[in-house]
Amino acid sequence: MKLLFACCLLALLTGCGVDEQGRFVRLSPDNTNISFTNTIDENDSINIFDFANVYNGGGVGVGDFNNDGLSDLYFTGNMVSNQLYLNRGKMKFEDVTRPSNTGGEGVWSRGVAVVDINNDGLMDLYVCATAKPHPDDRKNILYVNQGPDKKGIPIFKNMAAEYGIADTSQSTMAYFFDYDNDGDLDLFIAVNHIIKDEYANVFKRRNLNGEHPSTSRLYRNDYSESLKHPVYTEVSREAGILVEGYTHAANIFDINNDGWMDILETNDYISSNVLYINQRNGTFRDSVMQYFKHSAANSMGSDAIDINSDGLDDVIEVDMAAQDNLRKKMFQAPSTYQTYQNSDQFGYQYQYVRNMIQVNQGATVGQQDSIGHPVFSDLGYYCGIAETDWSWTPLVADFDNDGNRDIIFTNGFPKDITDRDFMMYRNKAINLTPEKEMLDQIPAVKIHNYVYRNNGKLSFTDKTKQWGLDDPSFSNGAAYADLDNDGDLDVIINNIGSKADVYENRVASETVKPHHLSIGFKGDSKNIKGIGARVQLHFNNGVTEALTNMPYRGYISSVQQQLHFGLGKTTMVDSLLVRWPDGKQQLLRNVPAGTTLVLDYKNAVQPLPVAGSALATNTLFTNVTNILHAGPVHQEDDFVDFNVQKLIPHKLSDLGPGIAVGDLNKDGLQDLVIGGSIGYSTIALMQQPDGRFSKKLFTENANRVNKSWHDMGMLLFDADNDGDPDLYAAAGGNETEAGSPVYQDNFYLNDGKGNFSRDTLAFPLNHTSKSCVRAADIDNDGDLDLFVAGRCVPWMFPKQTSCFIYRNDSKDGQVRFTDITSSAAKELDNIGMTCDALFTDYDNDGWPDLVLTGEFMPVRFFHNENGKFVPVTTGLESQTGWWNALIAGDFDNDGDIDYIAGNNGRNSFFRPTPGHPVRVYGKDFDNNNSYDALMSTYLMTSQTDTTLREYPASTRDDIIKQMIEMRNKFKTYKDYAAATVDQLFSPEQMKDAVVLDAALFSTSYIRNDGNGKFSMTPMPDALQFSSVFGMLAEDVNDDGNLDLIVSGNDYGTEVAVGRNDASNGMVLLGDGKGGFKPLTILQSGIYIPGNGKALVKIAGPNNTVLFAASQNRGPLQVFRVKSATTAIAVLPGETSASIYYRDGRKRKEEVYYGSGYLSASARVVLVNSQVQKIEFSGAGGKSRIMTF
Repeated sequence: MKLLFACCLLALLTGCGVDEQGRFVRLSPDNTNISFTNTIDENDSINIFDFANVYNGGGVGVGDFNNDGLSDLYFTGNMVSNQLYLNRGKMKFEDVTRPSNTGGEGVWSRGVAVVDINNDGLMDLYVCATAKPHPDDRKNILYVNQGPDKKGIPIFKNMAAEYGIADTSQSTMAYFFDYDNDGDLDLFIAVNHIIKDEYANVFKRRNLNGEHPSTSRLYRNDYSESLKHPVYTEVSREAGILVEGYTHAANIFDINNDGWMDILETNDYISSNVLYINQRNGTFRDSVMQYFKHSAANSMGSDAIDINSDGLDDVIEVDMAAQDNLRKKMFQAPSTYQTYQNSDQFGYQYQYVRNMIQVNQGATVGQQDSIGHPVFSDLGYYCGIAETDWSWTPLVADFDNDGNRDIIFTNGFPKDITDRDFMMYRNKAINLTPEKEMLDQIPAVKIHNYVYRNNGKLSFTDKTKQWGLDDPSFSNGAAYADLDNDGDLDVIINNIGSKADVYENRVASETVKPHHLSIGFKGDSKNIKGIGARVQLHFNNGVTEALTNMPYRGYISSVQQQLHFGLGKTTMVDSLLVRWPDGKQQLLRNVPAGTTLVLDYKNAVQPLPVAGSALATNTLFTNVTNILHAGPVHQEDDFVDFNVQKLIPHKLSDLGPGIAVGDLNKDGLQDLVIGGSIGYSTIALMQQPDGRFSKKLFTENANRVNKSWHDMGMLLFDADNDGDPDLYAAAGGNETEAGSPVYQDNFYLNDGKGNFSRDTLAFPLNHTSKSCVRAADIDNDGDLDLFVAGRCVPWMFPKQTSCFIYRNDSKDGQVRFTDITSSAAKELDNIGMTCDALFTDYDNDGWPDLVLTGEFMPVRFFHNENGKFVPVTTGLESQTGWWNALIAGDFDNDGDIDYIAGNNGRNSFFRPTPGHPVRVYGKDFDNNNSYDALMSTYLMTSQTDTTLREYPASTRDDIIKQMIEMRNKFKTYKDYAAATVDQLFSPEQMKDAVVLDAALFSTSYIRNDGNGKFSMTPMPDALQFSSVFGMLAEDVNDDGNLDLIVSGNDYGTEVAVGRNDASNGMVLLGDGKGGFKPLTILQSGIYIPGNGKALVKIAGPNNTVLFAASQNRGPLQVFRVKSATTAIAVLPGETSASIYYRDGRKRKEEVYYGSGYLSASARVVLVNSQVQKIEFSGAGGKSRIMTF
């Protein structure tokens, strides 16, 4: 009330409306007359122990039931009657439950679907019943609106049986839509049936035959001419609705844009989500794993809606991840890698406990330009909405009318049986303590709801307090509606144990009133409300807003059946296109803001047929992986690093394979060498004259005995000056303890015919686990010397290790390299955990300098001073990250070399800033001969103390598994939850510990400012969605500017955090000024959806250009550049090229022996029709000129 008074006073004093502060005003029940309370009284049979869904709550239904132009409200109750409230205007409501006959028939009601089921112009109610054990006591209710009585109150009659939909399953929510495109509304019912003594969270063989009782139902609308209303026929089995799932919500939308509605179930417990793709013949097929890489573990509510204004529907699903440290530590279960293994064994999706925004990346492109299904990337962490605690409803709409859709999350749970201290107490007391006493010990999760303002470009800001939604509650179902017809959306929430909330939106009262557009529908006689019609708004700035008329959104609720678009400052919509469910369309132009349109089906026309194509003919690349015949697919046994060091952030054993390119057999064709993991051979792919590749194994019948090492970086170079490339294979991984001989690198001499023999005397003994290998003539003596990067000390993360410089002392055909690190680059001793490096002449002095980077490291530059590498202060020293990869190029066309560094990305549980870095502590803290690694991050302390403090990232259970002494130090989870990092170890324990920070996770552009100084800026947002590994810098669109091709992901991340899997590969077009524009899959043709690692370029037949991408435990992918680009070979000794264009521009390009993550591309320069001349340069100032 104080807030309301202050807002009113401000309005009186200034003559203006309210501002963003207090955007929503919680109206008093005394003023609205809405007194509905979903009261649940536990007893011996109805409690959280015996009925897991007891607190899943009730829903909200919005509809104009008396046709007076105002939205009325219907609330479903569990142990109380449902209630119907008529909107009497000015935010006043009247309870008409009893006279309208809508009390709920005594069932335990869950969801409510509002629909005009008989198309008579009167809105009806379909209520889902659940909970009660006997089927006769949980028949769903269909309240058919009979029209008003003499007092104008609508009268309803339960006609579920007459309509054939008195369904007795444990139903959650109902969805009316036209699945068979016959014009009428069919019915899908989501089911959540937990069977007693069947543990819903235990892995088991999935039931895919429709026999499990927790399988959803599909009813077909078979209109009865005699009865003059629909009669529904259950067709679940014949339609293919067969997959079990504990379903809280479903989403009805055309996910693949083929004109037929599909169904996405979001499921609780262990059950995977189910995506029923409409086969356009009355049947469906589950394809969830082809479209989504993972899902929420405990999906509550969900919605399919365009969140980022690209015209494609995204998916949001909510879970239970806590925002603050206290709740995290009290809730989070211990992590186990066996969850992944069980998911694979039993055929489940990978699932993680957090909210997700699955952003639609558009259609994929397969081999030979075939257009495939869309693919989705979870960007919940990136958007900042992943953690809103025990959430139920995601309510997605433009609540501030700025043109971007915001999100409201309802929240809370009366009995938190996931509280770890309670679980510990229950395990001890279960046979000793009465059940009621145990129930009284369960803490509550009564916290506020959340609202996130959409800033555009997938950026969200928590506005819960500013917008006035910070009242603690147990909130479940929710809906939005413009209750007062003022042009903004009000919010209605169904609470457990307290009166329902009505939040009045005051946007329309603001000084600068943003614009909006409201759209209603008048369909045909079979679908009078036009359910399923889709509207697209097109604006002059290229933005597209899209929304489908589907009122069943969020969680067990129905929103208003009128589409709402916020327009911000826009006063005119350039065009509006509506597509009705049968494909007919209507186009309106120059639609003014502030209006309410009613789109009439009779004005729609069948669009002219457009010659469609199943091929993506305008992509920059075409997938030609078929030239590899049937392979290869990278193989690797799944070593579980977390069994050695429980608390590390990710695995170190699955970081390959690397690729090297060269002409192995001197036939003028370039071949590939791909590294093998332990037990699997290194592979050579030999290019044939017809452009195909044949496979050749380095180790026949490989096994863990004759191939006991793990190849990482691969490099082909002529070590013995006999004119053919020899192979250096760096050995790495984390499968064997430090110092093992399996970490000795392997060097193979080529006999000139592509046959290799191992030379064990060519290089010094070095049992460091390594990453990449690079070559350059560092001392200008005419031969190639090597840099070899140390990646980690196995089983001792994050202990730092060394990198090495090997001088080439070969002569008379005998290969010998000498370790000169201590004299040539002493700073490389224990420099860190190096992931990638480059020999590059950043200052154009003719000497190859060294740039390297790695995990918990900055990007470091070393200047070559006559063969010795001296550290350079560049201005980047504080930009520590989890840097995976480096690539170089003259991206701003100024004649010097710039760089791009691939990082972990910003779509992660860890979100460091310079002031609040991610930190790791390393030492054998408990002196048990096992090296400990502890990750920390800065978290909000609690809901009442929002101070950011440094806390351990791991759970109590996990830290105890690593250091058993922590069990006695922190006897309860609450004790551990209160402990900051500095309370974990004594000063003596911290002595000599390794402490490393990472302050930046953005993949970044490093501009060469000259004089050894560099500036770093983040790459475009689309490149921050996942870890970046493979990179190539080439001009792929023939505009003379360097573009960027990327692959990435990291599947080895810690289980609770979940895989970094949002990348599908990407092309970013350079503008020649250091700027980049990301392309979609359909624009680029690049689709690398797996655990992408190395990325190389190859000269194909007739000097065409191929790119090859490796994927850990996945297939090699090969792409051909479509443009008329030619690969020009670079001669030995040449290190750079100056490229002159016909328009007068000039660009420098370096040529490497190895660049990019575990990659050694062909030494070629790509030219197109814009190139006039190339001047190649090498050591000693030698040059060669080619003109075109």
